[in-house]
Amino acid sequence: MAGREPGATGVGPDRALGGTVRLVLWRHGQTSWNAEHRFQGHSDISLDETGLEQARGSARYLAAMGPTAIFSSDLARAAETAAYLGELTGLPVQAEKDLRERGGGSWEGLTNEEIKERYPEAYAAWIPADGEPVSAAADRVTAALERIADSLDGDGPLAVVVSHGAAINLGISRLLGLPEGSRLLGPLGNCSWSVLGRRGGRWRLLEHNVGQLPDVAPEPVEVLAAGPEEEMVAGPSGPPPRPAPGSTR
Repeated sequence: MAGREPGATGVGPDRALGGTVRLVLWRHGQTSWNAEHRFQGHSDISLDETGLEQARGSARYLAAMGPTAIFSSDLARAAETAAYLGELTGLPVQAEKDLRERGGGSWEGLTNEEIKERYPEAYAAWIPADGEPVSAAADRVTAALERIADSLDGDGPLAVVVSHGAAINLGISRLLGLPEGSRLLGPLGNCSWSVLGRRGGRWRLLEHNVGQLPDVAPEPVEVLAAGPEEEMVAGPSGPPPRPAPGSTR
């Protein structure tokens, strides 16, 4: 029999163990490095003009969802994105360092083609030798998401969590118990978001790579397609046909 939706009322193990917590995982807006397909990692790059417009427009949709808290990576591109939602809702933006993108070491600042030329073997596995291991990035992002969910109070709270493409993908995959490096989830476009629900200690993916909610806001929001770095979030299983902006975020 099909399971009850996380937000539904009723009885049973899930109901007895607590109510639903929802996390909206929102990727930051575009930066110039995104547009140039450069690996961003921990490099602190600000939004470009397109990214600022994306953040401004997408914030209107998310504000209409009635968030109760906002958390953000401490990197500028995420903090600047979160600031628009904070202004609309009056909620403070709480910085969380563990929501940062996966670190790329010496790859940061390089384009996909430059990485391929300089580090052909590492490129084939998408594992920068001096970068952050996939498992380490997944560990810290997942721990941050669990802490955020545990901190929420009230009836069916919803928090918006502003982070980065690969970080979000790795966190979702770990919480859902997907194999590391499987890349079963598609990438996130700039300023798109996914929604996770937790009830009774169990996580469910409710929405993925959403860019706009036409029934909530009157005007469409332009959302860029994911770039090369977004598709290559894990590496151990080898690169996909076209690398993605999740690594260059």
